[in-house]
Amino acid sequence: MGVIDQFLNGSATALSLRQKRLEILGSNIANAATPNFKARDIDFASAYKNATSGGDLVTTASNHIGFAGQGLEPSSLYRVPASPSLDGNTVELHIEQVQFAENATRYEATLQFLNGRIRTLRSALRGE
Repeated sequence: MGVIDQFLNGSATALSLRQKRLEILGSNIANAATPNFKARDIDFASAYKNATSGGDLVTTASNHIGFAGQGLEPSSLYRVPASPSLDGNTVELHIEQVQFAENATRYEATLQFLNGRIRTLRSALRGE
């Protein structure tokens, strides 16, 4: 992995995982009235750790292909509702909306951080 990849990789991985979580939470909100729909989510911290640590794979020879990207498809976990619905739906709209808003804010912060790193890299390449 090159120096530039290492410089940007953590933020890019976080951005991809946050985007995936936004999709899942948005799906939960859209299906709030669907009978028997089970709310899902991902554990961002463990998904990020898996994506950046390389998992349990170890390259033992120089010609082995390095590990990349398994953690970008995190496994979905099902939420356990505080107050179950009679129709079997586990979406609690107020909780999903709060989780969505928090994740959207963190997505925006990660995007701004990544933009700052790119600006810093451009300045370094220009010699400013």
